[in-house]
Amino acid sequence: MTAGPGPNAPGPGRPGRSDPAPPAAPPADTAARLTALVRALRGHGLRIGPAETVDAAAVLDVLGFADREQMRAGLAAALLRSDGQRQVFDAAFDLFFPLGVGTPEAVRADPPPVPQDPEPPRFGRPDPLREDLRERLAAALAADDRAAQARLAGEVMEAFGRYGSGRTPGSDGWSAQQALGRLAPETLLARILTALRERAPGTGPDDGGPDDGGPDDRDLADRVLADEIRRRIRDFRALVSGEARRRVAELHGPERIAERAVAPTADRIDFLYAGRDQLAELRRTVHPLARKIATRLAARRRRAARGRIDLRRTLRRSLSTGGVPLRPAYRLRRPARPELVLLCDVSGSVAGFADFTMLLVQAMSEQFAKVRVFAFVNRTAEVTGLLRNGDDPARLAARILTDAKVMGHHGNSDYGSALGEFAERHLDAVGPRTCLLVLGDARTNHRDPNPDALRLIAARARRVFWLNPEPPALWPTGDSAALAYAAVVEMHPCRNARRLGELITRLLPV
Repeated sequence: MTAGPGPNAPGPGRPGRSDPAPPAAPPADTAARLTALVRALRGHGLRIGPAETVDAAAVLDVLGFADREQMRAGLAAALLRSDGQRQVFDAAFDLFFPLGVGTPEAVRADPPPVPQDPEPPRFGRPDPLREDLRERLAAALAADDRAAQARLAGEVMEAFGRYGSGRTPGSDGWSAQQALGRLAPETLLARILTALRERAPGTGPDDGGPDDGGPDDRDLADRVLADEIRRRIRDFRALVSGEARRRVAELHGPERIAERAVAPTADRIDFLYAGRDQLAELRRTVHPLARKIATRLAARRRRAARGRIDLRRTLRRSLSTGGVPLRPAYRLRRPARPELVLLCDVSGSVAGFADFTMLLVQAMSEQFAKVRVFAFVNRTAEVTGLLRNGDDPARLAARILTDAKVMGHHGNSDYGSALGEFAERHLDAVGPRTCLLVLGDARTNHRDPNPDALRLIAARARRVFWLNPEPPALWPTGDSAALAYAAVVEMHPCRNARRLGELITRLLPV
């Protein structure tokens, strides 16, 4: 690569590795880069204080800049507090301490072959450059050659990732999605699988190898091998994305790209826009978050049990100390654990929000005297038993839609009908010790919101809170009845797991 102010660039033909030269002097802007990295990580919700920043500077002073991966590991050990933060750290580290700048030198020294036909490929015509890159990528993935894959990531971005004409300032850039869409590495799965079968010894029926185990063993081996190939393809896609971020950061600055292009930690993922993989990551955070919330609730419960100061007993005690109240007396109270009822909309995009919250509350069930969960789309049904059977959490929403009667003659959400049915059939679940949490975006599809039913429910409960995954700016728009419901009960925006944990810790009675 072209020499830059970051750590040592790799030598020609050796992408992804540092040169075996003596440690170079630290760049002059090391302190600025480190503090910028810390600011970017704080912007993504990582709690990093001055002490951790000083420790990170000491790590750089001890490790130096000869081994970039060792430096990455040292900074991660000094700045991070949990494994869930590592993905954000790695992406930000690559922006502020890049492997190099500009076009990788290995790509410049050996540029991709230029097609003989100067005309751009048309629909139905083969693209020689694309086919050459796909062929080499298939070989690199089959051999699991990380160095070759890193070099190919640079070549793919150089060939297919650039956009813009260069005439308008700020319009040029690099797109990993554009490059990967043109290359389509997922379609190489069958080719790589065939190459690995041919390369592996004893795979034929006459070799006495795995084929002797029968078709079931061969199918299992093929599935395991296919999963491994998919993992390698995902890793290559990550390399291309990292290369695109590095190049865009050179154009627009690493601070801006770190703010917009680095994926947030799991607890800051927006419920409404979380994909399948992000929801799976969220589910893995349920039990750690439940333990943290349980600890906070237990601390609140201990403080609440002390009660208020008993003035008469305190003055009586102070007579033995000359009138100085050294030992205050309290009116001790023994609060009973509250009951918790969830009423969750499991339709559409809010299903992920309800799914995560139900799992979280189930993991915290020991903190409450009783927990009951109700779900609805346009009809209301109790689903407490479905949460207790210990099935796969990823199938919870589908299980509720299949096994519980939460839908009537249509599949659209109807809050007014669901609240009315809850008030009519399940009002006995709400009592003077009950805290009710309603989860949903309050979008009624232009049907009657029936706020009187919510008012009837709130009159029986100890406290009622509505958690809405939409921001308050959207509450008065479209078919939302959020403002009508907010006039009856407290409504709080709750867009991610961190906010959900804060609300549960602060709002729930102890």
